[in-house]
Amino acid sequence: MPLDFTKHFVVVPTKFKLRNNIGCSWKVTVKLMNGRVTLDQGWATYAAVHQIKISYMVTFKLLTPDTLKVIIFDDDGIEVVNKCGKHDEAFAAKE
Repeated sequence: MPLDFTKHFVVVPTKFKLRNNIGCSWKVTVKLMNGRVTLDQGWATYAAVHQIKISYMVTFKLLTPDTLKVIIFDDDGIEVVNKCGKHDEAFAAKE
C-alpha cells in the first residue's frame, strides 16, 4: 500500500476486513515491512478465490478504520463482479 495510506491512522490496524463489490467480507492481517504496509495472512487466499491476475488492477477504499472496499478490474478495465462463493472459514469475516 502507498506510504501516504498510513497518514490516515494514528496507529495502522493489524487486521482489515476487505469488502467486495457485493458486500462479502474477508479478513486479512497487515504488517509493516521495510517501512511499507502490506496485506499478509489471508491476502493470498483472497487473491486466489477472487482469481486476481497479475495484470489486473485492484483498488482499495477506506470505508471504516478497519474496513477496505476492494474493486477489481480485469485486463480490459472492466470491473470484475465476484459472487460470495465458499470462502475459507478461517478468513471469512462474520458480519
